[in-house]
Amino acid sequence: MSYREYVIAAYAVFAVVMLWDYIAPKLQWRTALRAVRQRAARNPNRAPAANTELER
Repeated sequence: MSYREYVIAAYAVFAVVMLWDYIAPKLQWRTALRAVRQRAARNPNRAPAANTELER
């Protein structure tokens, strides 16, 4: 591998990592919002429990 190919590969890896660093939090945020919406839709009138571990 020549020096030029190494530099091109390094920039390509850098670009992929930067793209993933931009996309990953958005995917996590979307997943968290979906979970909250689903939980709220199950029973909107239910009051949150103070401590669910003690009730089990």
